[in-house]
Amino acid sequence: MKLSIKNVHKSFGSTKVLNGISLDVADGEMVCLIGASGSGKSTLLRCINLLEPIDDGEIWLEGEEIADPALDPQPIRQRIGIVFQSFNLFPHMTAEENVMLAPRRIFKKSRAELRPEIEQLFDRFGLKDRMQHYPDQLSGGQQQRVAIVRALAMNPEIMLFDEITSALDPELVNEVLQVLKSLKQDGMTMILATHEMAFARDVADRVCFLDKGTILEQGSADEIFSAPKQERTRDFLARVLGSN
Repeated sequence: MKLSIKNVHKSFGSTKVLNGISLDVADGEMVCLIGASGSGKSTLLRCINLLEPIDDGEIWLEGEEIADPALDPQPIRQRIGIVFQSFNLFPHMTAEENVMLAPRRIFKKSRAELRPEIEQLFDRFGLKDRMQHYPDQLSGGQQQRVAIVRALAMNPEIMLFDEITSALDPELVNEVLQVLKSLKQDGMTMILATHEMAFARDVADRVCFLDKGTILEQGSADEIFSAPKQERTRDFLARVLGSN
């Protein structure tokens, strides 16, 4: 198993955000997390990436327990990339400089050493002619694709995506979703928190419905969208699909 999350709990003050989450993710699997805002999707991703310490439970990456607070989180974060809905690009740096920053620092490589690989990533995602542009010269969809390229430049084993289309205009959403489809074809292991129900239904290997910090129901996309077992899941899907 690529990633194994076992009975993870997380609270912020008196607010319980994750309440015993357990989830196994196989190598090359795409898992979509759906659920209302506040159900725990983003917090779960941040805990997997060790941006938030867990209160209880275990997180295993290929047989290694990674949530131990005594461990240095930096090597783990190199293996688990994360992309947020806000692009978090440095405005004073070009797209290329934003992407090269972390690999240069972590891998101690020169620009010349990194450039062929970085250029290939930009080219693959339709951004080669935007490498020298600054973030304010790019569309929202282009900025989000640069953010994905930045994460991929670290050669991660797993990619986490936290509502990465939520801040985009509707006409820009598809270009970002196409990137995710391409990564799935490559066999990248991915966990997505998303409101894009049509995408989850078409592309996800597995869908998990989160409610009040628990995985209330999980299964194949067809099982969750066509025949959900839980009334809460049915209510959520009726609401969100009815509004599309």
